Amino acid sequence: MAPRGCHTDCVERPLSRALRRFGALVGAHPWPFLLAPVALTVGLGTGFVMLRSREANDIEGQYTPVGGPAKAERCFIRTHFPTDDARRFSPQRLSTEGSFASFIAVASASGGSDSVLTKAAFTELLELDSAVRAMTAGERNFADLCARWNNTCLSPNPLIAVEGDAAAIETLLPALTFPLYQSHVFLGYFLGDVVLGPGNGTARPVRAARAMRLFYFFQEDGASRRGSQAWVGFPLCLILSFLTWQVTYFSSESRQKEFGKITKRVIPLVSVTYFLTIFFSIVSCARMDCVRTKIWIAIFGVMSAGLSVVSSFGLLLFCGVPFVITAANSPFLILGVGVDDMFILVSCWQQTKVKKGVIERMADTYAKAAVSVTITTLTDVLAFYIGVESSLVSIQSFCLYTGTAFVFCYIYNLTFLGAVLALNGRREESNKHWLTFKKVMDKPQDSKSPMYNRCCIGGAFDESTGTETEHPMYGFFKNHYAPFLVHTRTKLSVVVLYLAYLVSSVYGCSQLKEGINVRHLAVDRSYVVAYYDSEEKHFTEYGPRLMVAVTESIPYWNSSVRAGLENCMQLFEESSYVDKRLSESWLRTYEMVAKGAAFNLDDRTSFMTNLKTLFQANPEYELDVNISATEIVASRFFIQTVNVTTAVHEKNLLNQMRQLAEDCETPLLVYHPAFIYFDQFAVIMEYTIQNVLIAAGAMLVTSLLLIPNPLCSLWVTFTIVSVFVGVTGFMALWNVNLDSISMINLVICIGFSVDFSAHISYAFVSSEKPKVNDKAVEALYRLGFPILQAAVSTIVGILVLPMSSTYVFRTFFKIMFLVIFFGSLHGLVFIPVFLTFFGFCGEVSNKEDQNDSKGVENSPNV
Repeated sequence: MAPRGCHTDCVERPLSRALRRFGALVGAHPWPFLLAPVALTVGLGTGFVMLRSREANDIEGQYTPVGGPAKAERCFIRTHFPTDDARRFSPQRLSTEGSFASFIAVASASGGSDSVLTKAAFTELLELDSAVRAMTAGERNFADLCARWNNTCLSPNPLIAVEGDAAAIETLLPALTFPLYQSHVFLGYFLGDVVLGPGNGTARPVRAARAMRLFYFFQEDGASRRGSQAWVGFPLCLILSFLTWQVTYFSSESRQKEFGKITKRVIPLVSVTYFLTIFFSIVSCARMDCVRTKIWIAIFGVMSAGLSVVSSFGLLLFCGVPFVITAANSPFLILGVGVDDMFILVSCWQQTKVKKGVIERMADTYAKAAVSVTITTLTDVLAFYIGVESSLVSIQSFCLYTGTAFVFCYIYNLTFLGAVLALNGRREESNKHWLTFKKVMDKPQDSKSPMYNRCCIGGAFDESTGTETEHPMYGFFKNHYAPFLVHTRTKLSVVVLYLAYLVSSVYGCSQLKEGINVRHLAVDRSYVVAYYDSEEKHFTEYGPRLMVAVTESIPYWNSSVRAGLENCMQLFEESSYVDKRLSESWLRTYEMVAKGAAFNLDDRTSFMTNLKTLFQANPEYELDVNISATEIVASRFFIQTVNVTTAVHEKNLLNQMRQLAEDCETPLLVYHPAFIYFDQFAVIMEYTIQNVLIAAGAMLVTSLLLIPNPLCSLWVTFTIVSVFVGVTGFMALWNVNLDSISMINLVICIGFSVDFSAHISYAFVSSEKPKVNDKAVEALYRLGFPILQAAVSTIVGILVLPMSSTYVFRTFFKIMFLVIFFGSLHGLVFIPVFLTFFGFCGEVSNKEDQNDSKGVENSPNV
């Protein structure tokens, strides 16, 4: 027999005794425990009337880090470089993406030409431009709301400024150059798939262009803001019907509006999921015996999960917690967990003595099942509440809603579902039919037909053990699967299989990509996705135009200070992501102006006084210099990025630019509105690793307290890390990036990876068998089938998600499938084998059973 000196059951044993007494109480008085959760759910469910007001669909607020560096940088830019959209608007100087509508027109050979730079093409483009300008938003037309420079609406494309003459483009074409036209007009964002003539400068002759983009910007300042939002929210597809080209469109409101549609797509999925889960649960719990069948428990088990979702969501909505779309994944998750616990309770009930009363059977069931269920609930709740500390609101909301739902699910399973189990036990005790509730005979009647004997005769049990007749799958695990698994050759194969799993997982982790693609925040076949596809195909050469801002007042009239600033600019321009030929600096231009006009820039008075000369020659530069009295408070320059085509490039660009700014002696910051979203790169990996470490530590403590063997608790903690590595690696191989959406599902992984291994580990150390192989066989015999049922039921619960038209739910399916598959693989294959390698994972003292039995006998409810 294994030694008994390594047990840590100081919490587990009292908890088991307490739950035994609670089970007896539920068995004695089931109706209050049945009705109280229903009444509570009705009361808390009224919180759903607040759902619409609690919905938080702001993409920036949900999917960007709270307190991210880019938000502080944006605040600085807004404060020191205010905009004036009605008089002096400049797109590259915006601190946000602005209020705009955009069109990408792509020429096709079927249209007679594969270039947009033809008279026929420009005729259609000018018609599109006229249609846009003719649109109205309420009583406000385009001319009232457009962003302006010198009282003129900003042109949507520099080439459209040919004053409505389509033939003029063919006259202009011989002189057209790219990416700079007329030495200062940047066309990189306006022409795509450009065919260029010979040369290697910034003004190469243009031969043709496959795509053209139009930007219509609107005023965001003051009273015009509301009218601009209404205009860009207009269904732009209505003005494209006359075009023969492929034209995609997008506005500053599109992403948000399309994201808001996701919530409506989830309701049908939830309905189908609950139907499938009820069907699967009934099939799993049904028996040919009309008395012993557990159909009602299956139905109410699913209902218990539904009540927990309604109660938890209603409570949080009452408390004012924002409802984020990611929380809509929670019902699928809670459904799987609730059914998992139901299968464990049913399994333990079936192992009790049929001849005992309902109260004793309930006590025995709770003593066997409730501790295991408590372990998994605690680990899941800890995993999710740890996730509340995330800096991403989407994760905070999901974890808070799901963690609270887990708490209610646990409570309702022990009360509501326990009461149903007790009432069903009373029916079985009276030998009543499951459907008619009329008493039936327990022996076949020769005078009745075979159909009658099959449908209306029941109540049989295994007289040799005194328990209910086992499901054939229990016999399969006991007599076939478990003995095969503990065979020496099989163990060796399992070790080899695990090493292959580990190697594949580590390789997958090395291929993991970070960052969310904004197109994933829209439903499939959305016009937003079509626009992004067109943009990616035709406009990837030039990336965002970055601001480099000097954040403090420095003596620009000091030549050494100017030289230091110039050195910093050159360091930026040496980056592989920057085209130094396209940089824009008011200070460089000022120095050239000073040379021509013989200004002395080393004199403070001369430097400040002659700035007006620079601003007269280049009025836009006045927007780049913040002057207060006799000093320059802040200024900014611009650098043009290139070849930023993937999330990896975006991450590298962000880190590289910020590092260069930090290394410079002059106080600088680098900013672009896209950095608000790029900031997730700075926290996503750090948070994921931190969350895993904290959760693994919390799970270890929980396991040590509730699994009465420290070494087996370590195996449970090992499972967390192992499953996490496997899920992370294989999700990368399944083309899922590490982003805020997949990170939410990795939080799930931390809790779920414990569930199956905790059940098996607890059953292993609870076994009184003297040999480790026998312990493993008994553990698999007791819980192998319930674990398999739980795994399949969870998969059934998410089976409809691949049919979803949204990335959020498809990603949830992929990662949950990996979590359940690898979790069950560890619980049914790896952990049972690994536990047998350590013969000193001892058994639980049978004193517990003796004490617990006395506790029930002395209970006032018996």
